[in-house]
Amino acid sequence: MSVITVERKILAKNDEIAEQNRELLKQNDVFTINLVSSPGSGKTSLLEKTISLIGSKVNISVIEGDVQTSLDAERVANYNVPVVSIVTNGACHLEAKLVQDAINNLDLAKTELLFIENVGNLVCPAGFDLGEEMKIVVVSTTEGDDKPLKYPKMFRNSDVMIINKIDLIPYVNCDISKLKDNALLINPGLKIFEVSCTSGEGIKEWCNWLIENVKGKYIHQTQLVY
Repeated sequence: MSVITVERKILAKNDEIAEQNRELLKQNDVFTINLVSSPGSGKTSLLEKTISLIGSKVNISVIEGDVQTSLDAERVANYNVPVVSIVTNGACHLEAKLVQDAINNLDLAKTELLFIENVGNLVCPAGFDLGEEMKIVVVSTTEGDDKPLKYPKMFRNSDVMIINKIDLIPYVNCDISKLKDNALLINPGLKIFEVSCTSGEGIKEWCNWLIENVKGKYIHQTQLVY
């Protein structure tokens, strides 16, 4: 009983700070995405491809969360975008206070689109609001097609699912139609993209949707990627 009480207090405090983050980001017209996945699905590779394609059209900043090392942050920084690294030292998810501290190290006046790359985990990050506009879950074909059924809360709480590594479909045990059906069973409103960060397939479609979605809310005079 006491464990439940403590958990509720932690989540309540997190949600309070998340609302503060959301209000600050809204005041500065920053569209914020919480990028979630299991380890190795390709979140960082997707960020690299996205920034390389639309980084000249949209002012992007990144908050990189990882259990150990700043290796992913260093990869993203190579694309000349502002990056703040959060090393959780073992914690399995980012919390709103960590993101709040990271936001304070970014120039929001020069940020139109903020990516928060969460710790690789399909469980804990599902329950922690960071103040984002939307959650986007990345799954890879190498994980099989049952992840939405095994981790329904993550897919229920996400607005978009990106299926990565579609170039590997001939070599892995993944029925992509079944994967999509399973995801839509959990969340019928889920927007789905199929991409390969290796071949580039589907990346333009994802980037065009992203630009349209962000432009419709905050960004103006931004051209699509053709």
